[in-house]
Amino acid sequence: MEMLPAAVWKALRDQHFETVDPWIQPRLDRRSRNEKHPVDDFLFDYYPISAKKLRSWNPAFGISLEANESDLEEFNAKNYFFHDGCISLRPDWLDNNKEKINHIYLLLRGTESRPVRNGCFGLHEWAMVLGQQNVRHDSWPLRLSQTEIKQTIDEQGLRCTHFDAFRFFTDEAAPLNPIQLTRNDQLTFEQPGCLHANMDLYKHAFALAPILGSEVVREAFALAREIRQVDMQVAPYDLRELGVIPIPVETPEGRAEFMERQRAFAHRATTIRLGIIRTIEAINAISVG
Repeated sequence: MEMLPAAVWKALRDQHFETVDPWIQPRLDRRSRNEKHPVDDFLFDYYPISAKKLRSWNPAFGISLEANESDLEEFNAKNYFFHDGCISLRPDWLDNNKEKINHIYLLLRGTESRPVRNGCFGLHEWAMVLGQQNVRHDSWPLRLSQTEIKQTIDEQGLRCTHFDAFRFFTDEAAPLNPIQLTRNDQLTFEQPGCLHANMDLYKHAFALAPILGSEVVREAFALAREIRQVDMQVAPYDLRELGVIPIPVETPEGRAEFMERQRAFAHRATTIRLGIIRTIEAINAISVG
């Protein structure tokens, strides 16, 4: 067990605040004005992780913190406890979270074992509006007509492998996907080229923050923010007023640009995913030993 002096861990905590505050403050400002942002709010609205939770700091597994008992107020009491002048992960945390850890491990290991699949062109957002007059982001216009949306889907086809995108497909779009996904299919079909699977690394990293540490959470959140930007750049919405310049995947040039971005995201996601997998394996080895 490594013990971090109070000055060291508090400096790391402050660095964490400096990194995440520019991500969360615009969200808090918008909420105070009752405003919504279809791109930047997604990671806070879709995932059950508030701005306050993202701002919380966690050391990695095997690290205790030199502290006063009052310092424990900064930490989730379900995860940490104070003893002998330090703050540490609760001894029963691993046992209490065994099922969650195992599920994430199997999901990420399975995802990483499959080849990157390109060619979906981000059409999941198109499949969520096909044939609909009332769309999810109804404050923003579509940049294409329903006829053009259907034509592009018919020409390129839907190739979604991610259930949490597929479940929002319209009744007209869902039958067009080659795989009729269910929640149980996640362990079978998740693949490392999927934008949403790679965004989900943030959710998984946060769930395991007490053993991964906040550095991994920040890396996953930063990646997810960039992916969401591209996710909406290829969407059929017109968000140019927000500075979201379309990547027109209805054209060959747009599809080529999307695939280039998709491959770059997949490469970065692999680094994060493998890091999580290896951390879990190392902790399991210690536990068994």
